[in-house]
Amino acid sequence: MVKLRLKRCGRKQRAVYRIVAIDVRSRREGRDLQKVGFYDPIKNQTYLNVPAILDFLEKGAQPTETVYDILKRAEVFK
Repeated sequence: MVKLRLKRCGRKQRAVYRIVAIDVRSRREGRDLQKVGFYDPIKNQTYLNVPAILDFLEKGAQPTETVYDILKRAEVFK
């Protein structure tokens, strides 16, 4: 099963996250299938590759709660 999950990047006390499609059996920093977005909670910036995200969702990928909130805020589900 594939999930859309946050992958932590950046330095100490200055985290930024990549939104990735990853197998559920992989750990958080494990190898991802594809990078589909970027989220910076400090600057509140988001970049999303919407066609890739919709493609993974159509194939049955499940977003985590946090990724779901980010996608909902960006109006991907309309």
